[in-house]
Amino acid sequence: MKTTKKGFTLIELIVVIAIIGVLAAILVPAMLGYVKKSKVSSANSAANTLQKAINTALIEIDEETEEAAKIKNMTGTHGASASGGSVKTADGAISDTNYSDANTYKKIKNYMDKVWKYDFYAVCDGGVCVGVALRQDGAKYTGTCPGGVITVDNFESKSGTPLAELASQAATKSGWKATS
Repeated sequence: MKTTKKGFTLIELIVVIAIIGVLAAILVPAMLGYVKKSKVSSANSAANTLQKAINTALIEIDEETEEAAKIKNMTGTHGASASGGSVKTADGAISDTNYSDANTYKKIKNYMDKVWKYDFYAVCDGGVCVGVALRQDGAKYTGTCPGGVITVDNFESKSGTPLAELASQAATKSGWKATS
């Protein structure tokens, strides 16, 4: 009586390993591209959410003090709790206690709970936020709103660009014209 052993030969195993290697060589670079695209998209989405939060906070400031139109830019620092940002006005002064850095940052935090995760710069004009740039936890992924300033193709070259410059580019893209 003849007994047969069941199993794979060495050649069959080598062929399977070679096929897996070829598939991995094709798929890994493609997947890395998706990860970059996802991170850039996420940063741009966060910038969009932050712009909406800032605009809502500006509406509240205008209802309380009628001075939101004086705000020219806002900045924020990641890891900040209550007063993690600053507000700059046309004349450089803050005229009302309701219009302080801490209160403004708190208002923004009411509409974007995770604002403390970002370094950001926002350009404001006439009581409206016209451009935002943000960077999450100092990461190389930066987002802007309006979008289009940071893309998958240029995010690495723009990773060292100051947020104020990126926010100004985003504001210009929205049709805003700087006034002195």
